[in-house]
Amino acid sequence: MNKPRVLVLGGSGFVGRQICEQLARLGWSITVPTRRAMNASKIQSLPGLTVIEASVHSEADLARLMPGHDAVVNLVAVLHGNEDRFENVHVHLPGKIASAMKKAGVQRLVHVSALGADPQGPSMYQRSKARGEMVLQGAGLQLTVLRPSVIFGAKDKFLNLFADLQSVAPFMPLAGSATRFQPVWVVDVARAVAACLQKMDTIGQTYELCGPDVLTLGELVKLAGQSAGVNQGRGRPVIGLPMWVGWLQAAAMELAPGEPLMSRDNLASMKVDNVATGHLPGLQALGIAAASAAGVAPTYLGHRGPRSKLNHWRAGAGR
Repeated sequence: MNKPRVLVLGGSGFVGRQICEQLARLGWSITVPTRRAMNASKIQSLPGLTVIEASVHSEADLARLMPGHDAVVNLVAVLHGNEDRFENVHVHLPGKIASAMKKAGVQRLVHVSALGADPQGPSMYQRSKARGEMVLQGAGLQLTVLRPSVIFGAKDKFLNLFADLQSVAPFMPLAGSATRFQPVWVVDVARAVAACLQKMDTIGQTYELCGPDVLTLGELVKLAGQSAGVNQGRGRPVIGLPMWVGWLQAAAMELAPGEPLMSRDNLASMKVDNVATGHLPGLQALGIAAASAAGVAPTYLGHRGPRSKLNHWRAGAGR
């Protein structure tokens, strides 16, 4: 039998790399488009994986990429930006993907959205994610939607960021510290995508991907510091800030070059808890026992301190 072929949009990113590894283990043939091949250097050696230089936002490139595939996984998303940027990535792009799929005769799509996607949500991010889902729901595809909570794992930009900040700051001033999250391990998200591609009964379903524990943002920051061994394993004190102070702080961060550590839209998202509603199936329905942040975080945040750089150099030298 021929190997099933999947096109993974966003496959070179943090979550995409894990998904590609899972699918490679299953023997799938994987295509990952990226603007520059070097961006996919960490997955290029996976068996059955092909990297193609292309822009997923180009309708011509999507039309060129789509034929011959059995399924598509869409992971492309942004966390920061203005209304136009969110609309282009979260709403217009899914429309382009659906159009290219239909023209090429490709029906199966697993779309990774976000927990809290809501057309009436407090942030541009949440509202645009919901509109993107609606575009796909009306496209007539064999669609599965996944809504993960905040995703953690090795090389994440979440717990690693808070651990790094605590290595230099004596305390952590934090707006939205009481907002509740249900963090999910990146490997569990990848397993969920693979399970959906293999199980036909997931078509037409929406799954909330959440870990087993509900933690406030302040507790997650504390966990990051403790897991990284900061302050002799105690982490730094977390000082809750009023939202208006956080708003001013975020506005200042947005003026700095590059992606901001925190934006005003991120703060808007934290006006509502990011936890499972309980009205939709989750990881357990896919046969996945979710891992906890407390159990996984020390395995990748704990390799810090004065010897960690030496260990990194040894690994690079093959020792």
